[in-house]
Amino acid sequence: MQRLAFLLFLFLFICTNQLVAQRKFSGVIVDEKDIPIPQAKLYVKNDPSLRTVCDDAGQFEIFLMPGEYFFIIQAFGYVDREIYVAIDDYEISRSIFLVPIRTGELSEVEIIAKKSNPGRDIILKVVEKRDSINPWKYPHSCEVYIKSVEKIDSKTTNSKSKSKVEDTSNKTIDDPFDVKRKEDQEFANSMNFLEVQLTRHFEPYNKVKEIRNAYDLRGKDNNMYYTTTVKSNFNFFQNLLHLDDLHQTPVSSPISVPGILSYKYRLVEQYEENGKKIHKIRIIPRNVSTSTLEGFIWVIDSVWMIQKLEFTMSKGNLIIYDYFKIYQEFDVSSDTMCVLTNQELTYGVTYNKESTQLQNIARFYDYNFNINFDKKYFKNELSVTEKEAYERDSLYWKNKRKSELTEEELRYIIVQDSIQDYHNRAEYLDSLDREFNKITALKVLWFGIDRRNRETKTQWTFSSLATMARPIYIAGPRVAPNFFFFKKWDDERTLDSYTEASVGFLNGDVKGNTWWRYRYDPFHFGTIAAEFEHDFGVVTWNDAIAEVYKRENFFEKTGLTAIHDYELFNGFYLNTTFSFTERRSIDHYKFWKSADKILPNNDAKSFQTYQAFIGKIKVSYTPGQKFMREPNRKVLLGSKWPTFYAYYERGIPKIFGSDVDHEYIRMGAEQTFKIGTIGTTTYHVHSGKFLSSKALYDADYKYFRRSDIIWFSDPLNSFQGLDTSLPTKKLYIAAHLIHHDNGSILNKLPFMKKARIGLVGGGGLLIVPEHDWLHYEFLLGLERVFKMSKRRLRLGVYCAYSDGNHSKARFNWKVSFSLLDNRSLKWNF
Repeated sequence: MQRLAFLLFLFLFICTNQLVAQRKFSGVIVDEKDIPIPQAKLYVKNDPSLRTVCDDAGQFEIFLMPGEYFFIIQAFGYVDREIYVAIDDYEISRSIFLVPIRTGELSEVEIIAKKSNPGRDIILKVVEKRDSINPWKYPHSCEVYIKSVEKIDSKTTNSKSKSKVEDTSNKTIDDPFDVKRKEDQEFANSMNFLEVQLTRHFEPYNKVKEIRNAYDLRGKDNNMYYTTTVKSNFNFFQNLLHLDDLHQTPVSSPISVPGILSYKYRLVEQYEENGKKIHKIRIIPRNVSTSTLEGFIWVIDSVWMIQKLEFTMSKGNLIIYDYFKIYQEFDVSSDTMCVLTNQELTYGVTYNKESTQLQNIARFYDYNFNINFDKKYFKNELSVTEKEAYERDSLYWKNKRKSELTEEELRYIIVQDSIQDYHNRAEYLDSLDREFNKITALKVLWFGIDRRNRETKTQWTFSSLATMARPIYIAGPRVAPNFFFFKKWDDERTLDSYTEASVGFLNGDVKGNTWWRYRYDPFHFGTIAAEFEHDFGVVTWNDAIAEVYKRENFFEKTGLTAIHDYELFNGFYLNTTFSFTERRSIDHYKFWKSADKILPNNDAKSFQTYQAFIGKIKVSYTPGQKFMREPNRKVLLGSKWPTFYAYYERGIPKIFGSDVDHEYIRMGAEQTFKIGTIGTTTYHVHSGKFLSSKALYDADYKYFRRSDIIWFSDPLNSFQGLDTSLPTKKLYIAAHLIHHDNGSILNKLPFMKKARIGLVGGGGLLIVPEHDWLHYEFLLGLERVFKMSKRRLRLGVYCAYSDGNHSKARFNWKVSFSLLDNRSLKWNF
């Protein structure tokens, strides 16, 4: 192992020296309209081994030794170009222009492909006209009608419902409509239905704003996709489709220059329709790791315009669904532009005994291409939904509905309205509340006792006997009854609280805490909170699992904390916290030491009681944060920029008898972004230091978490090979990076896409000059996503190589698991 580490070090040393001598030549390849050309190739004329390929933004970089070079630049559909570059003692950046191959010239270049593949030849002609026939190249507005229907097949629900109906056949029914209502309820539970009508405004490139005029949801929309046009746009006239809430990687379009290299094209049928010759072309992925579509494109002869298309996404990189199909129709009556008029999405997912199939129909109409938008019209607010949109009546929908309802959908609306009327009756609501509030043995033992008041919109929960038990706890086992309260207003304001009291069996001590949180401004995330606690505290709360439980890490505290959060302007958040705490040693407590032989422990640390009054301020800013505006809340859509943050902490002396006196500041940036089709990268860099430490106590030190033996901790905020819990008062620098290939590498291997195993790589760096400490590590692992109930569970196995000037080079094997956040569709790293 030492020999391997030495060889690796030697390799890194040689590479480092080579890189120091080299200089970076970078830039961007663009066309005559200054639009970046993705996947362009550059290589040195007399040394093809010195080569690179542009990313999807047309950007490149290559490191070269000082000297003179003749570069050849190539891109499909463009004339090759040769340039001269002199590399000296500084970096060079260039913007390189390529001339497109004109109509006719491209045919000559592709003459061989023509003879053997007419389907590819037809698509090449479409690609040549793509800029002119693409409607998203021009500013416009249009009306959009969306209908989404979900059908649920639940074997468990059906069997239970069937048994209930059979039972009622042998009983006297007091209410003659009772069986009918049960049948209607079963039918209502088997569907969900949504209608949306909106006005969509668009301006190149990718500037969009929609005004939601009407929104009518019957049931739930948890599984529904494309309920808004601002999150995803199926524009196959662009090179890559960024469908972040649907697909792990950007989707390469088959109607693009890069797509020509990614797909195979086969002419499968030719026929006449309305006097026009139609070519039906099948597309097949060349490599399923990067090309995720298969299906058909219908092309009109002579004018080379898309009449319709039908694609199926391969299962491997879909985030939630098991399958996803896309069908689009275009209005080509003008012979100049392919205007999208109809889009149908078919998709679904199966969880254990429940399967759900969904269909989404979108109609686009009343286009206006003669429109000029103000320069400031398109901002970060991409969608607006006013309160009136949720209050539209049946007459409005009758006039705006652009897709006929099926008999089943009509019945569903009637049944839902009937059930809604019945459910709004006071006696029915009272019966539901009585059932919900009923105290049962199972609630007392396991689930907890709930009580709901529909009129006041409040609910509280009292803990079950199972959740009261604290069999393993510092200073012996405890019993801890707890109480949770929640209230919500019509305008989305909320109030929630948690209160707990606990008693220790070994010491007979009483502890407790209570916190209250009130969100007074949902749109700006305005929240105030307060907490009172008399409980145990920890010095390093995030230490390794094998260390955090040790007695010297604990103390007793009594304190009060006040918190305020608010978004001052879009993307800029302010958090302020003030706390006053008295901290006491627990060296006088009794402990159960019988388990110390199994789990080694130590003695509690002795120190004099002291008071700490601490103020904290954190500001974070995400430039260009996109969002949707609802009547009373804000839905964040992310940004292409990093999130920058700054944190300041002040231990304030003398006030209320406070003994602490310190100042600390930390700054950092973090971001998640996708690199074309090769995966998702996330990084986090931060640095901090104590500005003063006149009276700094253990609990206020800043620690770097030591690593666990087996557990793979969050790689964006911790290290996998750090063997010391490292405190620091002076300046430090830390950097973390993790990259998920989303199958782009392993999927190239046979059968690996069906296995849904992804490759993960990354690393970390820690520099602490105060201790002359340098630590670095590299990560490599495999991850697999599984279904668990109605969630996605990701399991991972990783190998971490770490080294530094205070530790030996070593390899560690780690495992992890995490759940996908169904709301944000993101993992914890």
